[in-house]
Amino acid sequence: MSFDFDKVIPREGTASVKHDGRKGYFGTQDVLPLWVADMDFAAPEAITRALEVRAAHPVYGYTFYPDSLYDALINWMKKRHGWDIQREWIIMSPGVVPSLHAAVLAFTQPNEKVIVQPPVYFPFFSAVTTTGRQLVQNPLLLNNGRYSIDFSHLEQCAADGARLLLLCSPHNPVGRVWNKEDLKEILRIARQYNMMVLSDEIHADLVYPDQRHTVLATLAEEADNLISAVAPSKTFNIPGLGLSSLIVPNPEHRSAIRTVFDTLHLGHSNPFSITAFEAAYREGEAWLDSLLDYLNDTKNFVSDYLAKKLPEIKLIQPEGTYLLWLDCRAMGLNDQALKDFFVHGAKVGMNPGTVFGEGGSGFMRLNIGAPRHIVIDALERITQAMKNK
Repeated sequence: MSFDFDKVIPREGTASVKHDGRKGYFGTQDVLPLWVADMDFAAPEAITRALEVRAAHPVYGYTFYPDSLYDALINWMKKRHGWDIQREWIIMSPGVVPSLHAAVLAFTQPNEKVIVQPPVYFPFFSAVTTTGRQLVQNPLLLNNGRYSIDFSHLEQCAADGARLLLLCSPHNPVGRVWNKEDLKEILRIARQYNMMVLSDEIHADLVYPDQRHTVLATLAEEADNLISAVAPSKTFNIPGLGLSSLIVPNPEHRSAIRTVFDTLHLGHSNPFSITAFEAAYREGEAWLDSLLDYLNDTKNFVSDYLAKKLPEIKLIQPEGTYLLWLDCRAMGLNDQALKDFFVHGAKVGMNPGTVFGEGGSGFMRLNIGAPRHIVIDALERITQAMKNK
């Protein structure tokens, strides 16, 4: 099967945050939108067909999660990740971000410590700060263009009483796919200090050909305090439909999560989210494989272009995700000037690194989930702005 990822699909006028929200975020609509973490590609046709069939039925009432949905998720995880999960472990959730908040509420008390690893997706911070917990930062280390976990500091944070680690795996925005040794060390520390780990694996399917994602739970022991968040939303470009899963082997942990969801009345979803979720996992594999090839080619193009024509900007080579972490520190601009340069000089809309917390200063996040000629246009705009600087 062939899929046309070069096709431009106009998104203006659809209340798209990424496109119609440009003026609110950047102060101008006149930027190429390469920021919000959704892609500008059509979702797999199987999803659209399934939604059309469901929409053709004119009653959109309350809907439960059918057995076929659970089976699609279980089969996907087994085939793509070698992960055997049981039906009773699965808790459906309105999204991974609500799941972060739910985990903090379920497994920590007010003023207890929760660890995040910046620079990291910014809702990790708010999941801690808005729930009255203590934010503990275990910053990633950057050496020779590659990020790693500061394990000695992580262990000290756990020893100091942190109750929960919010792990991003693969990591957004730095693009690391944590290897088995990294993950085993996380589990060892969590086990030794009786710390819970929520592993956000929403980008697990978006890994480049020379890498392999390891599901943290496949390395865990039965008694480990671990829950995993997974979703088809990033994989198949359906984040606006808002449905994900928590995989929770421990029945006491499941009970704690369900109590939070029940308190907030988050136990139901809409029929279209359910339909898309199942269709994605059941019929989206060929589309995903083609997408990964396309993203890999785009990533390699950006890498070569920056090296040859924009040496002031260093690409942190990604191992996963369609989000590229650009080191712009050699440009010699402070963060406000850096943002102004890209928005008003180059007219390219990216996420400033500062929104991802400590270690983000001097960086920008570029979303390459778009037709390649648009990404090339962005690079050429930046090159011209450099000349005009």
